[in-house]
Amino acid sequence: MLIIPAIDLKDGKCVRLRQGRMEDSTVFEGDPVDLAGRWVDAGARRLHLVDLNGAFAGEPINGEIVQAIAARYPDLPIQIGGGIRTAETIEAYLKAGVQYVIIGTKAVKEPAFVTEMCKQFPGHIIVGLDAKDGKVATDGWAEVSSIEATDLAKQFENDGVSSIVYTDIARDGMMQGVNIDATVRLAQASSIPVIASGGVTNMDDITGLAAVADKGILGAITGRAIYEGTLDVSEAQRYCDGINV
Repeated sequence: MLIIPAIDLKDGKCVRLRQGRMEDSTVFEGDPVDLAGRWVDAGARRLHLVDLNGAFAGEPINGEIVQAIAARYPDLPIQIGGGIRTAETIEAYLKAGVQYVIIGTKAVKEPAFVTEMCKQFPGHIIVGLDAKDGKVATDGWAEVSSIEATDLAKQFENDGVSSIVYTDIARDGMMQGVNIDATVRLAQASSIPVIASGGVTNMDDITGLAAVADKGILGAITGRAIYEGTLDVSEAQRYCDGINV
């Protein structure tokens, strides 16, 4: 199981939101490119980037920073989400050195787009499902739909989606623990590997997720916890590697 540090970008800075609210953000000191290096040095084997401005604007806003991180660490697989709504944006990110692009809002509103992008860019498409009480949210979490996350996951099963990033909005940024039960339910709903997100706070969350990793959980994204020091990236990844030997 991969421990995937998150760098959420807002106005060129690394921030963390609480429950997706742009007005409730914490700015963490440091250049985002240097922060990426901090996690590389800690042993991270993948990085999760989010263009928060882009998620609300519907187009990339912090693309230059993403490109700079990819250029500085060419051997590090990067997944990027936020405002990815066109094939042109996906192509630009992949050409910049990003390995995976996350389709969120567009996946919910236009599932056929995911199907087509998987054909155009095989192996590079991740679907981001953000949910509250099991219902998928869109537009930077501003809107909650009537669609069940598990139903949407099943819909993408035969498209060639690389993985699903599943975020429990109620837990995100709240340091209250990851929703393991909901993550497992989603993982078992389809054959697509799931990356857990939202609420990963300490080693208890990592050990809990690792214990059910064989249900289809590929990794865990963590943000606020690693910036506030309640979770150590190196320790968490070593633990996961040790139990998977």
